[in-house]
Amino acid sequence: MAHATIYVGCTVPQLLRGAQSRIFPSHSALGVLRHSAVCYCTGNGTIKSKRKMDHLERTANNFRQEVITQAKVCGITNESETVKRLRLAIANKDFTFKAGQWVDFFIPGVSVVGGFSICSSPGLLEREGILELAVKHTVHPPAHWIHTECTLDSEVALRVGGDFFFDPQPGDSPVNLVLIAGGVGINPLFSILLHIADLHGYQEGKGNRHKLGTAKLYYSAKNTSELLFKKNILGLMKAFPGKITCCFHVTQQHSQICKELQPHITEGRISEKDLEKHVSNNTSWYICGPPPMIESISKLLTNIGVPRNCIFFEKWW
Repeated sequence: MAHATIYVGCTVPQLLRGAQSRIFPSHSALGVLRHSAVCYCTGNGTIKSKRKMDHLERTANNFRQEVITQAKVCGITNESETVKRLRLAIANKDFTFKAGQWVDFFIPGVSVVGGFSICSSPGLLEREGILELAVKHTVHPPAHWIHTECTLDSEVALRVGGDFFFDPQPGDSPVNLVLIAGGVGINPLFSILLHIADLHGYQEGKGNRHKLGTAKLYYSAKNTSELLFKKNILGLMKAFPGKITCCFHVTQQHSQICKELQPHITEGRISEKDLEKHVSNNTSWYICGPPPMIESISKLLTNIGVPRNCIFFEKWW
């Protein structure tokens, strides 16, 4: 289901090829970008660095597309108090991605390259030429720029990468999915959920040949205000009853939960009891969240008998 192109002991090859130079930082800043991708491997394949690794270093061994495209910001909304959602109009019609992948995010005048998971579906890009990102505010320069300087019509450039995705093909046997998200780790899983909804829609409206199982989302955050895309997710459940379901988990909820969310809220962390009911031979498990959560959930799944080759996760930030 996933694939990788490995780059070892060198810079990410020709990272900036094909993009128009005016969208990128100055020549001297580009030298910083190229330098920042340098890394080397130990005997066991572990990437090492003499300093804290940035996005390019952490993902140097991941698959990357050749295409880099310009994009223009055409929408900015507050998804939560700390997360901004960007709508980006994509200039290059050859630009594609798979649900679950991320983008290298190039900003004019900012030497650091961002890395953000896509939160929209491939179908939205195909239909409208739009890609969406949801970015939490941090001091990291790309995220800080998005929260403090980015405006409508700001121009950036993007390149798709990543080995974590869901891309079923016509004729594949149906697979049930359990998606497990923590915090802003919902982004790639929401993209996958939207892609599943698109495929269900095509199947019902156009006789699509995809055979789809069910999709169950477990999404944990501190409180309901930090549950991103919750209204969209509720809408998907209503549109595809029984096919798409969700359980929201909150760990530090101190205010009253709204009536619309109450039936879908569980207080406390995602547990073994929650997940063991989904164990089957045709279930795949996708996890995205803080690294400690990914490690604990992966261990939990192994303990309840889920084969390792059915567990997919992304842990590069």
